[in-house]
Formats: sequence, structure tokens, C-alpha cells
Amino acid sequence: MEYINNVSGGGISASSGAVNKILCCECGVPIEPNATNMCVPCLRSHVDITENIPKQAVIFFCRNCERYLNPPNEWVQCSLESKELLSLCLKRLQGLRQVKLVDAGFVWTEPHSKRIKVKLTVHGEVMSDVVLQQVFVVEFTVNNQMCDDCHRTEAKDFWRCMVQVRQKAVNRKTLFYLEQMILKHKAHENTLGIKPNTGGLDFFYATDAHARKMVDFLQAVLPVKVTNSKKLISHDIHSNSYNYKYSYAVDIVPVSKGSLVCLNKRLTQQLGHIAPVCLVSKVANSIHLIDPQTAQMAEVQNMAYWKSPFEAICNPKQMVEFVVMDVEIIREHERKTFPGQGPVSHRHTLADVWVVKSAELGINENTIHVKSHLGNLLKPGDYVLGYDLREANVNNADYEKLKSETVPDVLLIKKSYDKTVRKQNRNWKLKHLNEDVAVDTDIENEYNEFLEDLEEDPELRQNVNIFKDKNKQQIPVDTNDMDDPSVPRITLEEMLDDLVLEDEEMGDDV
Repeated sequence: MEYINNVSGGGISASSGAVNKILCCECGVPIEPNATNMCVPCLRSHVDITENIPKQAVIFFCRNCERYLNPPNEWVQCSLESKELLSLCLKRLQGLRQVKLVDAGFVWTEPHSKRIKVKLTVHGEVMSDVVLQQVFVVEFTVNNQMCDDCHRTEAKDFWRCMVQVRQKAVNRKTLFYLEQMILKHKAHENTLGIKPNTGGLDFFYATDAHARKMVDFLQAVLPVKVTNSKKLISHDIHSNSYNYKYSYAVDIVPVSKGSLVCLNKRLTQQLGHIAPVCLVSKVANSIHLIDPQTAQMAEVQNMAYWKSPFEAICNPKQMVEFVVMDVEIIREHERKTFPGQGPVSHRHTLADVWVVKSAELGINENTIHVKSHLGNLLKPGDYVLGYDLREANVNNADYEKLKSETVPDVLLIKKSYDKTVRKQNRNWKLKHLNEDVAVDTDIENEYNEFLEDLEEDPELRQNVNIFKDKNKQQIPVDTNDMDDPSVPRITLEEMLDDLVLEDEEMGDDV
């Protein structure tokens, strides 16, 4: 402790300029004159400016959500030795209003000791005009207390509204796309919990407004059908108040990118007389279709689909690999057009392609002639995936009404690349809503197909946050892959840096 005094002019000699000393009224030690006429040790023994400030206090911490209690009922997220935690500790000291706080900082303690020590420097005025400065340490004990949100979670009564997202389809690529859209737009911020379920996800909310906001987001990004219900939990007959639990069932269209669908006659007429057998090129806020034989495009809106729903007659798991034997590009003036035809894709090039099944290469010399929209990608010797409708077991009423001569034998869907090489050279990654979910082999294969779609479709990547994979940055690129410049890749300009908590803390210290 030290004192800061304002010396009166009477104690200074005008001739010499020196301060005349006096004796301490308690111990008799010569001191410079001050308002108390006491030395520092005697003043310390008589006055303590921190006597009304507690030297020990208690703060409460929830171990489940790792938040601290900010009285009366607010729980805040604070890291150790942060500005937020220091502010929270100082609010627990009521006597600080009687003194002036000059400095405050943490004294290091072992992280698991449940003790937080704060070193304070304060100024206080005593006995008229004397200002004292004192440094002391306050020890905070961290007690465990479960917050209200975690308490409801443990009681299995933590949600008031639930949003069930389901897709009744064989392929889950649309669900993977939805997951990335939710992460990009942070639509899951208000969720109390996310639970993976068979064919979809369950989102739990504390209020109906948050659940409705999630439903509105799903309706904006995907063609869905929503049904809601409520269940009575309790009823107070005196106040006429009801307590309900609300549930929203969201059904996503049962098709995904790469699915082959068959349209009814009325829908084909509405879509510009497109061919009944079409390929799903993209599923966004509407279903995008393309005719692989003419490159004609069509778009099915949400309401139009649920009025005339259709399902996939073939899914990507039924694709067969073919070998391209010859390719002849069909020029613009050679294309057949008709009045009322819908728009044609300019990203694709029509071509006559002759293929052979890769399993029958060298055994069967009969080539299959196919009209395909992949003329700009294929060349002799390439591998391509497609549907062999001659051997497909299709159980669809609209498909059975079609004449056999109007149904193509083979439809080519996309060019095939070496999956092993693409997986090894993939130096990027995606984030997930739940990282701890176990993934079986079927889901992993479908997820790899979704990653390949991202590499092949730049428009699809615009709605997805792609992060650099630091674990694969140093892997050398395979020379065989570099020999083929047509292999789709994601450039470094399209990738984001994966933010880690340690990096963020280091950035704050700079």
C-alpha cells in the first residue's frame, strides 16, 4: 500500500524550498506533512478501503452447454481469461462502487481447479484529501448449476415444436444438398437439437416461431409438401390456457440429381412437349429436367409437381458403364425442331454416340447407337455411365403406356472418371450438422457421388460452402490425373479457409 498526498503550502520553507517534516501521531516516525498526520504503515493499520469488497465470491457454470450465469437469469458463453468472463466476475463484486477501479486482470490458476482469481487495483479517498491505492486478489469459486435449457433437455421435455424432414427416395443426394444449404445460411441457429432419422432429420425448437422460420426456409430452397399437427399437453380450466406441442412434417420430392423420371401426357404438354422420359439435372427450389436425346429443358415448380407427382423409374445406383466407340456431333441445322418446343440447353452438345458395355467389351461386337447431350465431353475411348432401359425392371403406369419405338434403348447420363484418383486428389471438404453420426457404406457411396456432382456442376457449388482440407494440402497430384485436363476440379479460389477456435483466439491477441 502507498499513499498519494496533497501537501499544504505551510510545510514548505520559502527560503530553502525543502519540506518540513513532522512526527507521526501514532509511532513518532518523521514524515512529510499530510492530512492524516500518519505514516503509511499506521494508515494501513487504521484504514482499509477494500473492507466492503468481498475477497471470495461464487459464479455458476453449466457443464452441458459450457455457459456462465449472468444474474438474474441470463446464461452467456465465455472462454477462460476472456474479457467477457472478467466483466462477469466484476459484476459479482458489489463493493466496487465505493472505490475507483484502476486495473483488473486474471491470476493464472489450473484450468480444472474450479477457481478463478482476479487481481484488482483500486483507489479510495480517506480522511478528507488523502487518496490511497491498494492491490488485492479476489478468488471466485466455480459451482456447477444446470441451466434451464439443459434441464429441459435432461427431462426429455425440452422441445415445443418439431420439424421432421423426410425424403422417400433411394438416393440421398438431395438431403446432402439440403444440409449444406442449412449450414451456409445458418438456418439451424435456433434449434435445440438435431437428430438424424431414417430418411431425413428431426429439428427441435423451443417456440413455434422458430419452427415456422425453418419451414419457410425449406419451402424456399426445395420443392416440399408441409403438413402440421399439434398435441395437447396440458389445459388450465381456470385461466382457459392450453399447452400444445407442434409437429411439422416436411416431405421432399422423391427425386434427386441423376434420377430418370417418366412424365404423364398432360405434364409433357405443359412443359413444351418434352419427351416423357427425362433426366433430373438439378433439384433446387424447382425440379430441372432435360431430355438427353434433344437437350430440351423444362422446369417443374413446387405446386405443379404435387398436382401431378412423378417418381424415379431409375436411380443412379442402376447406372451401367459403357465404352465410347465413336462420336459424331449433330450440327445446329440438323436438329429437329417443332412449333411450341421448349428451351434447349446451350451448355450441352447433341451428338450421335456408339457405345458398348464395358463388361461386354471384346465379347460383343454389336455397338449401340445413342443420341446424347454429352457430345462436348465424350470422345472415343472414354467411359460413360447410363441407363440400359432394355434390361431395366420399370414398374410405372405412365411408362407402360408409352410405345416401345418411342422409348430409347440406352440413355447416357454422365462421363465416368476414376473414382479412386478423384478421391485421393480431393483437397477440400464439407461440414456437417452432426459430425458424430456413423456412416455406413451405402451412405458413403452416395455422399461421394454428391461430392462428384459438386466438382462437375459450378452452379451447384454456388450454394455450398467448400473448405480447404489442410490434411490433404501436401498430397502430390497423381500424374495420370494431370494427363486428363477434362477431369473436373474445384479451384482454390472457390474454397474457404476452415476457421478453427485457436486461430480466432490468436487473431484477437494480435
